[in-house]
Amino acid sequence: MTKYTVVVAGNIGAGKTSLTERIGARLGWWTGYESVSDNPYLPDFYGDMRTWSFHLQIFFLGHRADQYLEAARDPRSAILDRSIYEDAYIFARALHHMGNLSERDYLAYRRLFDIVVQGLPRPGLLVYLKAPVSTLMERIHRRARNIETGITAEYLSLLDSFYDEWLKSFDLCPVLTIRTDDLDFVHQSQHLETVVARIQDKLAGKEVMDLRG
Repeated sequence: MTKYTVVVAGNIGAGKTSLTERIGARLGWWTGYESVSDNPYLPDFYGDMRTWSFHLQIFFLGHRADQYLEAARDPRSAILDRSIYEDAYIFARALHHMGNLSERDYLAYRRLFDIVVQGLPRPGLLVYLKAPVSTLMERIHRRARNIETGITAEYLSLLDSFYDEWLKSFDLCPVLTIRTDDLDFVHQSQHLETVVARIQDKLAGKEVMDLRG
């Protein structure tokens, strides 16, 4: 069987982890998740973003690069709930834009990011989950994570605009866009099966329409 690596991308609250869990269970794939509960920098970062932004980005870069290499070593296909590319093109860019990551630190990080990414295998598919900011805010409030209490609609809108710009020029692998506001792959098995079929068809090189929900 052909081995694939799929990366899931999308704004905060788009459904990345939920989809990764279900695809992994449904297809028997290796799964990789963003380091949140065991991240040693997140508490400090949310307490003082300007001081800890660079440290956090470096931690995520190493964590995700290690994930990519572990996924490549595993004989199974793999799915990751966040791509390494978002760290640079979305989140580090946002931190720099908001003044929480200095020009010097941002350029140093981007140089290291470029070197690291050059040594990683390309994914076979990027699945981009998209939902309106109002839906994202509702989901963030519903899951009530302490570290997410400061997230605003303005911040999510900024990230959304960066995602749109990034994906216009992204060419490392095919992209499948899935609207998740009207698609419930958590509770509706037929919705999950639709997503699975689209992913499998896209990986097989078939012409696949984006999923609008």
